[in-house]
Amino acid sequence: MYATATLTSPTPQFRIRTTTLHPQPLSHPFSITFPGIYKTFSPIISFSPHNLYLSNVPPHALRVSASSQASPASTETSKLASIPSQMKAWVYGEYGAVDVLKFESNVSVPEVKDDQVLIKVAAAALNPVDFKRRLGKFKDTDSPLPTVPGYDVAGVVVKVGSQVKEFKVGDEVYGDIHEKALDGPKQFGSLAEYTAVEEKLLALKPKNLDFAQAAAFPLAIETAYEGLERTGFSAGKSILVLNGAGGVGSLVIQLAKQVFGASRVAATASTGKLELLKSLGVDLAIDYTKENFEDLQEKFDVVYDAIGQCDRAVKAIKEGGSVVALTGAVTPPGFRFVVTSNGEALKKLNPYLESGKVKPVIDSKGPFPFSQVVEAFSYIETNRAVGKVVIHPIP
Repeated sequence: MYATATLTSPTPQFRIRTTTLHPQPLSHPFSITFPGIYKTFSPIISFSPHNLYLSNVPPHALRVSASSQASPASTETSKLASIPSQMKAWVYGEYGAVDVLKFESNVSVPEVKDDQVLIKVAAAALNPVDFKRRLGKFKDTDSPLPTVPGYDVAGVVVKVGSQVKEFKVGDEVYGDIHEKALDGPKQFGSLAEYTAVEEKLLALKPKNLDFAQAAAFPLAIETAYEGLERTGFSAGKSILVLNGAGGVGSLVIQLAKQVFGASRVAATASTGKLELLKSLGVDLAIDYTKENFEDLQEKFDVVYDAIGQCDRAVKAIKEGGSVVALTGAVTPPGFRFVVTSNGEALKKLNPYLESGKVKPVIDSKGPFPFSQVVEAFSYIETNRAVGKVVIHPIP
């Protein structure tokens, strides 16, 4: 006779009540399955006549079933635990426009190195570097073709390398899978069912965010954070953010205000995006279609140029101020950097994400389903996206 069970606590300890018409004391043997989790866990079990208590169970295991004999669901668990040798992925075998992107259903699942985990990808996001890489702008330092594109990832760990200590199978994680954006990025990116990533590049997914929201953060927030650190930004300073409604710019605004303690934040955007800027905490929203920011009497300690206008940005800083430029020509004293991704930055920022002080900004046209990656690339290349362009779900 089978006893059904319900999860009554979101914490790592669970209480299960039998719901048969004639409750009987629970006894061995019984089995427990966790649908959607890629591992059969070994919980610590204690029970009273009609209650079963479990510990050592991940908090995201949403459904539990228990029985007084071998459960038929164990067969399904075995299926979930198996990792295929091939997967669905988007691939390009030559550099070029969006039409070089091809959907393939027989791409080899990447091997996991000792310091890596294998992630079952739930969501990914696109960045300008994705299409610039596909166009061949970094081919001298790129990995060999064919390439599975994608930097940002959010998903579930399904396999761990022998040296991995921080993560276990079943953990929900997120990160930028390429430590160096331009110098030897991985051949297998995140626009696939599975991707292999070094442990040091990942962090646990913030508990309050779904996978699509989490995927919107890694590369952009790490870029925003490193850029602010490199300028020496600190509490009490002022900042002007160029392209404040973009993926990086929208996070520079929030980090400057919520994490670094900016005294004043200004940002540029087009007319229809000014309200978004204000909602993110901007004190001065500048409509670039109507006024030139460099003509303002007010000057700033830092200008964060996320659009490629460094020659104008240097005119908007105070004496001794800094300009960080992400793209375009650099005019002194401006400087450029290429982010080095690491999970430590994400871990440091997770409390701000979980508290809601820093929010994901996802373009309203998305999330794009996995079948519409070409459309998502075409859209991000218009430079009109607000925040991040997210791909979700990924089957």
